[in-house]
Amino acid sequence: MRKFFLGVVVTLAVLAGAAYLYLHMGYLDLRADTQPSAFEKRNAMAFMDASTDRHAPEQKNPIAPTEANLIEGVKLYITYCGECHGAPDHPERKFGHPFYPPAPQFTEDAPDMPENQNFYIIQHGVRWTGMPAWENTLTDEQVWTLVTFLSHMDKLPPAVQQVFGQPETSEGKSNPGKESMHHD
Repeated sequence: MRKFFLGVVVTLAVLAGAAYLYLHMGYLDLRADTQPSAFEKRNAMAFMDASTDRHAPEQKNPIAPTEANLIEGVKLYITYCGECHGAPDHPERKFGHPFYPPAPQFTEDAPDMPENQNFYIIQHGVRWTGMPAWENTLTDEQVWTLVTFLSHMDKLPPAVQQVFGQPETSEGKSNPGKESMHHD
């Protein structure tokens, strides 16, 4: 039994050493303009969701979705988010598509993750994606205002839609998309 255990430990050490050398010698291609592996396509969002679920503190959004707060959220979104995540004046995103993975397009597919997780991602960013951490640029109140807007951007009141520059649908609501950003 002792030899078996030693064999397992040695095997794991050799595998860890090989992985370290593989990465350290630059064999892993980290270019953003190549197709991701099947493993990455299948698992990247699940890994991010698991990390966000684990690390985002449970906290309640203190910003009410009033018309004034939503308008302030629109202004913040256009200033800080729209270039990568899309806006009515440029729904085909100016900068989000060159990133890997591509930045979610919220005018087509409104985010549906819990507000505490959205707050966490805006504050801390997402490594290796181009999503910066806004913690040192925006106040907590501004981040919560953005979160409030993002949580309601698929059902904005007409006055807010007008500021955002998004046309109303026949039901009187904006139509940012049908599918969700949050992948399980």
